[in-house]
Amino acid sequence: MPRLAIATHNSHKVGEIWGILAPLVPGLSRDDVASARELGAPSPVEDGVTFAENALIKARALAASTGLPAIADDSGIAVDVMGGAPGIFSALWSGRHGADRENLELLLAQMADIPDEHRGARFVCAAVLVTPDGVEHTCVAHQEGELLRAPAGEGGFGYDPIFRAHGEAVSNAELTPERKNEISHRGRAFRMLAPHVAEVLGA
Repeated sequence: MPRLAIATHNSHKVGEIWGILAPLVPGLSRDDVASARELGAPSPVEDGVTFAENALIKARALAASTGLPAIADDSGIAVDVMGGAPGIFSALWSGRHGADRENLELLLAQMADIPDEHRGARFVCAAVLVTPDGVEHTCVAHQEGELLRAPAGEGGFGYDPIFRAHGEAVSNAELTPERKNEISHRGRAFRMLAPHVAEVLGA
């Protein structure tokens, strides 16, 4: 029987979150964790205007439908010269949810004429925990970097192949999973959230 629900249907994201939390929540096994897909939970309408609002919408809905403590994140890429877009619309940027390659290619096309010195961007992640009795925690983290001109690497997902973090020589998609979790927006946000998860689970 799972003790913690993850409000996502994205298997890549489940793997990343599990990899981040497992070392930080004592006694938490993979069998203790179930995704919204594994639990057969529907996806709520994400009509918030910030990453944190959308993450809370997902976690609240999952906690209510399962009776389990639920964690969720909402994340995306914010490009400086685009005023922070795609932002909360990152997963829908090309018009279809989760079309990673199409989203990436559209953003590259929109940035084609932007010189290297103005290609600054950041990943943003809001990670939240919601319990069935209404306890809520929200943690927000960023990863600063720049947009590349072409995809590089086969790892990661989303915009990882066209984002290089400050201080790194390669794209996020070329990093090892361990290194990515160490420096990523999602890694930072869920490490901040981990003590709250441990407390709720009595770990």
